[in-house]
Amino acid sequence: MSGPRLPGGDGRADGAGEPPRIPPPRPAADDAPRWVPPDRDVPWPPDDPGTPERPTARERPTAPGGFGTPEQPAAPEPPGPPTAPDAPRAPDPVPPQQPPGPEPGAGQTQARARTGEPEVTAGAEEAAGAEVADGAEEVADGAEEVADGAEEAAGAMGHAGTGEVSDVFDHGTLKSLLGAWALSACPPEETTAVEAHLTDCAACAEEALRLRDAVGLLRHEESLDLDPLLRSRVLAGCLDRRPARIPVPEWAGPYDAEAARLDALLRDMGAAEWDAEVRLRWFDGERQRTRSVTVAQVVGHLTAVDGLVATALGLPDPLTATAAPAFVARTEAYWRQMGERSPRSARVPWRAQSHTLVQAASFAVERAEALIVPGSGLPLPDAFLDRAFECWVHGADIAEAVAYPYRQPAAPHLRLLVDLAARMLPVVLAARRRSGLAAPARTLTAAGAPGRSLHLEIEGAGGGDWHIPLDSPAAVGSEHQTVAHIALDGLEFCQLAAGHVTPRDAAAGAVGDREAVHDVLLATASLSRL
Repeated sequence: MSGPRLPGGDGRADGAGEPPRIPPPRPAADDAPRWVPPDRDVPWPPDDPGTPERPTARERPTAPGGFGTPEQPAAPEPPGPPTAPDAPRAPDPVPPQQPPGPEPGAGQTQARARTGEPEVTAGAEEAAGAEVADGAEEVADGAEEVADGAEEAAGAMGHAGTGEVSDVFDHGTLKSLLGAWALSACPPEETTAVEAHLTDCAACAEEALRLRDAVGLLRHEESLDLDPLLRSRVLAGCLDRRPARIPVPEWAGPYDAEAARLDALLRDMGAAEWDAEVRLRWFDGERQRTRSVTVAQVVGHLTAVDGLVATALGLPDPLTATAAPAFVARTEAYWRQMGERSPRSARVPWRAQSHTLVQAASFAVERAEALIVPGSGLPLPDAFLDRAFECWVHGADIAEAVAYPYRQPAAPHLRLLVDLAARMLPVVLAARRRSGLAAPARTLTAAGAPGRSLHLEIEGAGGGDWHIPLDSPAAVGSEHQTVAHIALDGLEFCQLAAGHVTPRDAAAGAVGDREAVHDVLLATASLSRL
């Protein structure tokens, strides 16, 4: 029987021969355990050294933290001392493959035992060398990809910090985008690029400020109201396709439009806004007067005075009790009639009456001039224009009380309202003269003859020229006998006629006979009333 082989022996059974070799000292790192993949078993030598078994080939495991795909296995790594886990070693150059030889037998095993090499099979050496080499390659590939990602992230951070732009957004491209940027018309990525560029380029930043200022001049505040003529244009378009059998007369158009605008404002008001305080202003012939009422009371005032036009057309009077035709008396009577009802309920009777008035006016075109409205003494067409004027003025008063923008009437409608006020001035001037509030007539002028006149020039929307006779309401204004000239904006003239502007404030654009100018301005302000 032969005993166990001594390390470093010559393989003879009797144990005689060379003395055992003492291996050289190893570094401390060699004593550390070597890392083994978790899915791999450590190859051990077979029980019978004479007939070693070749290990079964497996798929190469991916190294921890590795990236990439498996590659071709490398050649077996020459045996050497194991390395520590914290110092990975790059694979050695792959030697040229040798033709396969006979499997190692007992002699080869004994030779390994004599030289002190670990006793492993050739297949195990090839598998171990290939796995270590491929794992190192994958770790290197993963580290390279991480480095590339870090480089890209650093480049992006540098771009954000320094304001540099890509080749797509160079200086010329960004400068051409400044106009669209000022108009807020750039997509998000272009906006970001332009704003980043403006932090570094002083010339472009200065140009951007100039463009932004220019854009601010192009924009102007718009009223939340719709165009006053929108309703008329829509109705006109409908009537062009299918003409109405009985159209709305031209002199009723302004009242129809202003009533619709005021109704739209009242419809959108909240319950609390109906109790808002409205400050009414008018001129009583000598000085300006004011009175504070609620929104509901203003609507009640319009309902009561519109009732005079309704009675002239044969429609029911909104007042249940008999009242004098004076505007103030009817208004106060209607306020008492409203009693303790909800303020919002004041809109319903006014809206229904305004629709009925416009409808009735369409049937009264042929006899309109013969119908005289009580209280004002105006024929029906002028009375409708008068009601349109008051509906607009009080609608603006309500809008001011509830902080709502309110536009002036459309230019064609404003022209009719200005014309009505200009035609009423001779009558009002004569009434003031009879009351001693105006200077007496200078000359006697026959009815229908030209006489001393004042040139009233209205500029802007609804503008035109009127010659107001000064000495007699029956006289005809003459351009050749003009003694004074007043120039006013159309809106300012209407504000003067509504009592919202004092005659002193409106006298800036007047030249000529100072007495005539003074009398005409006061007469214009006297057109106003509660």
